[in-house]
Amino acid sequence: MGEEPELIDRALHGDRAAFTRLVEINQDRLYASMVQVTGSPDEAEEVVQEAFIRAFIKLDTFHQNSQFFTWLYRIAFNSALTRRRRKRARVSLDQFREQSGIEISDESADAVDEPMLQQERIAMVRSAMGKLTDEHRSILVLREMEERSYETISEILDISIGTVRSRISRARAQLKLALEAIQRSEESPS
Repeated sequence: MGEEPELIDRALHGDRAAFTRLVEINQDRLYASMVQVTGSPDEAEEVVQEAFIRAFIKLDTFHQNSQFFTWLYRIAFNSALTRRRRKRARVSLDQFREQSGIEISDESADAVDEPMLQQERIAMVRSAMGKLTDEHRSILVLREMEERSYETISEILDISIGTVRSRISRARAQLKLALEAIQRSEESPS
């Protein structure tokens, strides 16, 4: 990270190789983060590409009082939310099973191996996350999946730390309700 301030200065003065180096330093980490945010490797790739283009265009607005990655993450995160709002397609648990090929059998729990149970839990959480508002989903991704600090979340979302805390609390409560509803629907006979 010690080289980033110099690379930013060089990029601001038209050195494209310096910006290319900034991309190389940050692309894998940003991609991994956006896979968590979007839930899709293809979508994450598009978001990351879009973020780097926007960062290149707006590099002169970057204030070096924060980390370059945090600024870049914010651009990508906002892009992912905008794309999500446009699509507004919700993937149900059944659709997830169809797309992933994961089928949960009706055999006894002893016959189901641990990886299958883990996949079922992941599918349930994804489905429940899909039922949350963008505001609640995004804050849970940042805190629980990305393990971001309250301060970093505050900076990324441009809200106060108090608002971060209250949104996380409300989001966790909503996620719990969504998970309980999914479990009830799976337990009830068809």
